[in-house]
Amino acid sequence: MFGGGGGGLNPRKMEQMMQQMGIDVDEIDAEEVIIRTEEHDLVFNDPEVTKMDARGQETYQIIGSPEQVESGAAGGGDAGSEADAGVPDEDVELVAERAGVDEDAAREALEENDGDLAAAIADLE
Repeated sequence: MFGGGGGGLNPRKMEQMMQQMGIDVDEIDAEEVIIRTEEHDLVFNDPEVTKMDARGQETYQIIGSPEQVESGAAGGGDAGSEADAGVPDEDVELVAERAGVDEDAAREALEENDGDLAAAIADLE
């Protein structure tokens, strides 16, 4: 598409052309990228990630070799802790404060209302 012949365009000229077309390219300092599918997760450790914004349409390019792991097994840190706990602690505290109840009652009301803050507060009042 760009250039032709031997080695294509030099990177600086390519960047200038992309800017003229309204395309911004940024490198993202990613430690890990996880792509979840129904069957498995693809985990890219220390990948090269590039974000390209072409007039509001964002595209991400991931360069690296993924490891295929069991679905849901990937992810470190606190990534799944809120999902495992059900309802975020901040929501429980807010409902408990607004409804004037203890956190156990607030958590139970949130769980019964699928995390809907307003509905949980209304049930407790």
